[in-house]
Amino acid sequence: MLQINNSLQPHQLAALLQQFWQLSASKILHIEKHYNTALGAPVFTREGQYTTRGWTEWTQGFQYGSAILQFDATGDDAFLDIGRQKTVAVMAPHVSHTGVHDHGFNNVSTYGNLLRLMKEERIPHNEWEQNFYELALKVSGATQAARWTPIKNGGFIHSFNGPHSLFVDTIRSCRILMLSHRLGHVLQGDNDVRTDLLQRAIQHMKATADFNIYYGEGRDTYDVAGRTAHECIFNVKDGNFRSPNAQQGFSGFTTWTRGLAWAMLGFAEELEFLAKEPAAQEHLPWMEKAARATCDFYIANTPTDGVPYWDTGAPQLAHFEGYLNQPSNPFNPFEPVDSSAAAIAAQGLIRLGKYLKEDKYFQAGLTVLHTLLQPPYISMDPEHQGLLLHAIYHQPNGWDYTPPGSKIPYGESCMWGDYHIRELALTVQRLITAEPYYTFYNGVL
Repeated sequence: MLQINNSLQPHQLAALLQQFWQLSASKILHIEKHYNTALGAPVFTREGQYTTRGWTEWTQGFQYGSAILQFDATGDDAFLDIGRQKTVAVMAPHVSHTGVHDHGFNNVSTYGNLLRLMKEERIPHNEWEQNFYELALKVSGATQAARWTPIKNGGFIHSFNGPHSLFVDTIRSCRILMLSHRLGHVLQGDNDVRTDLLQRAIQHMKATADFNIYYGEGRDTYDVAGRTAHECIFNVKDGNFRSPNAQQGFSGFTTWTRGLAWAMLGFAEELEFLAKEPAAQEHLPWMEKAARATCDFYIANTPTDGVPYWDTGAPQLAHFEGYLNQPSNPFNPFEPVDSSAAAIAAQGLIRLGKYLKEDKYFQAGLTVLHTLLQPPYISMDPEHQGLLLHAIYHQPNGWDYTPPGSKIPYGESCMWGDYHIRELALTVQRLITAEPYYTFYNGVL
């Protein structure tokens, strides 16, 4: 169980954050200099060097979004130049991509962050540049919203697996619908039927809360409060729910911890947004219920230092006695940890704690960050292109690099883990410096 440090304060992390941003800068520049972009977007490292893995190009926005966050944190214009130039040169296909559920990852991280910086007056205002970012976000939100499966009393944005598939990950992609809505946009279809993007986002989140999240209310034999299914399967002919499933977790009846983390952060940051929307107030109670359940489950099912193993039901954990009563061990012989899940979850904990004004969650998030900013999780090796070590991509498929002599993968990084620890670090740094609270919607509210 996560042992929360209730005395830890944000300012106590200032020195570690300064070191973090220095390391972060060197990693971004190393990738810019040495990564072969002809291979596609960098996804995860193998022996310390970023490589790609064909599935979808869902990590490109994290690559260039990381440079934008680096500028935000340090004021170094070299990183703003990288983020701006590569967003213009590379990101346009992601705006109109009809085949993925990842618009909120790619486009909020790039176009969204650049618009936010302009509205925060961190970069000079330019009307045409602002219009460019806003148009990209408008189109991206509508394109994402069109990937729709109707079900009884609602619907959801379906995953790349097809119209039957609801991924818990997509809760964070709903941000793009919210930004598009706040910019005055709608999805327009056959016969000029107009779809309200805010309501479509809320419907997706409600489906996620109802089907991907469990509440200990007797839904099935494995109904433990806060447990999270990576994927939910529906009959597309009649809209009925059929079963939980997993693409990257061990099973549909265990909790893949990165999917859990996506839910924690997605519900927390969207609660922050919807609390400012008069038309959404009736939805706050069920969203808060989902956010609390997932965050409480994380705290209860994570080792003492706050870094989880890749799935709470991973089979070899049965042989790892007392693993929840000690710090995480990325070098153990049983199952890998997933530091990327920790980086995502920590931000969710901090945001929920601030939203609810409850120290338990806020302090839990700071505790996790404190762990991640130090070895063995932070990468000090200048030749290793990754920033956050011991991340896992796809354990069931065996995609992650296992060092010689080890029974499990460890020691590698991933683009979403590196981006999200930067986002987490920026969130806390802004609390220390009393800058505007970092949210995805600062550019539209």
